[in-house]
Amino acid sequence: MSAVSDIQKRRQEIAISYFRMVDAGNPAVVDFFTEDARMFYPKFGIARGKAQIGAFTQGLARGIASLEHEIDGFTVLSSGNHVIVEGAEKGTTTSGVDFPDGVSSFGLFCNVFEFEGELIKRIHIYVDPDFANTHAEGVAWGKSVQDSIAGL
Repeated sequence: MSAVSDIQKRRQEIAISYFRMVDAGNPAVVDFFTEDARMFYPKFGIARGKAQIGAFTQGLARGIASLEHEIDGFTVLSSGNHVIVEGAEKGTTTSGVDFPDGVSSFGLFCNVFEFEGELIKRIHIYVDPDFANTHAEGVAWGKSVQDSIAGL
C-alpha cells in the first residue's frame, strides 16, 4: 500500500472512533480535533476551536439521553484530506422520545471530515436536528408534499 492510502485508512479509523466516542458521551472526543478546528451543525451554526466544540457536545447532550450510530452500516469514502461518512443513528431524547420515528424522522446523516495529519481540522455534520419531531411546520410541509405526490 502507498503512504497515501495508509493515511486515508488511518483517517477513516479515526472518523469511526469519533462516532464511538460520541455515542459513549466521552468528552475526550475533542482530542481528535486540531486546536483551531471548525464544526458546523444545522440550526446551531459553526463552533470554532476545541473549547467551542466541547461546549457544543455538552449542549447537545442536554437534549439527548442516548445516541447510537449504526457503525456497521456506514458508507465511508476518502479523498485527499477528506473522509465522508454516511449512515444512520438512533437514540432517545432527554424527554423520553425515541428517534427516528420512521414517519418524519429517519435518523440519516452525513459527516464530512477534513483532516490535518491525523487530527480533524473541520467537520460538517448534516443531519435533521429535530430528533423529537417538534418542528411542526417542517413536518407539516413534508407531509403536504408526500400527500401531493401520493396520487402520481
